[in-house]
Amino acid sequence: MVMKKGVRQEGEGSSDEDGGADSSVIPDVERFIGVGIRVSFTGDSADMRDMNQLSGGQKSLVALTLIFAIQKCDPAPFYLFDEIDAALDAQYRKAVADMIRDLKSEAQFITTTFRPELLESAEKFYGVKFRNKVSHIECVTKGEALDFVEDDQTHG
Repeated sequence: MVMKKGVRQEGEGSSDEDGGADSSVIPDVERFIGVGIRVSFTGDSADMRDMNQLSGGQKSLVALTLIFAIQKCDPAPFYLFDEIDAALDAQYRKAVADMIRDLKSEAQFITTTFRPELLESAEKFYGVKFRNKVSHIECVTKGEALDFVEDDQTHG
């Protein structure tokens, strides 16, 4: 993470004529204008890239990494993820599913997906069906959930 500072104005940080600090100096903490994230997927610091240079899947991985890191330090009781795996390749969907499985004893994870990888580690499955212009939610088996996502991938 990179802290972004505002541009220092002329005269900031200078001392007054008495040799004391200028009372108009803006403290460093108040000059922060945001946080930027630079990442490397190779471990090489020379290969650092800004978020706007990343693909959708890479941005998703960075966001999930940040969420999981915060969860380790200051956990929430539950997380609601809506299609977090949509932009990820199969290997990364599996890695995310494994991470959620490893963290499930510390928090509850509710996810929506149209991909099979997140279903493999799940314990409970719900199907949402649209009938007569109304959504209906019902418990389904793992097999039914897998059939649904496989059918969606085949016909979608």
